[in-house]
Amino acid sequence: MKEIIAMHGWGSDSQSWKQWKEYFKNNGWLWQSMDRGYGSLPPTTVKWFSSKQKKFDSKSQRVIICHSLGAHLIEPNIYKTATEIVFLSSFGRFIPEDKESRAIKIALQGMQKALGSPSEEKMLMKFLEKSSSPYLIDQLTSGPISKTLSSSGRKNLQSDLDLLINTQGIPTGISSKSRVLTIFGQKDSILHPSSITLFINDLNNHLHHRPINWTIPGDGHSILIPGLIPRVEKWLTLSK
Repeated sequence: MKEIIAMHGWGSDSQSWKQWKEYFKNNGWLWQSMDRGYGSLPPTTVKWFSSKQKKFDSKSQRVIICHSLGAHLIEPNIYKTATEIVFLSSFGRFIPEDKESRAIKIALQGMQKALGSPSEEKMLMKFLEKSSSPYLIDQLTSGPISKTLSSSGRKNLQSDLDLLINTQGIPTGISSKSRVLTIFGQKDSILHPSSITLFINDLNNHLHHRPINWTIPGDGHSILIPGLIPRVEKWLTLSK
């Protein structure tokens, strides 16, 4: 059995995986997308299909693919039995431990204050512009920010921003036996370079197999480069 659980990042929703889902399902994978319920879609959690069996098949693949903060929104029990993990623009500690940490924390606290205020839309669109850069916003899959937030979704955005501010290390539950691929855009306008370096170093120290790290030239936080999806599937096939 080959299955994937995917988790979007802050401000997005499960529709962001549309192209990924279509490609992998067409190539024999079972796909499930989690959703935090920021907008019109309800919050959803999932379990491995193979967990219904008495024991996991040693030949099966249980893959997690997550974007940005989505890495911290995956439940530990899902991480524990993942055979492979693909981290897209992900991080362990978001706020770096350097001279720029105070400015980044103040900016994030400003985003928290803007939620639910008259400046909310302006703040969210600014975030979306940075996240989509160097692409135009309309090249992203339309999500909650560009549509309408639900009242409960706004609360989730607020609590998830708290989570982001307080991240200290790699997500809880990651098995040291998992094979890991990290992918970052060279022109990421959201992640601080030292946060990326720290994340990779922490993974190196935690995992039995050193992670494979890809940096995509000219791409940003959303990583929209054509051809990435089949390239990831090829890595998953070869990692077995």
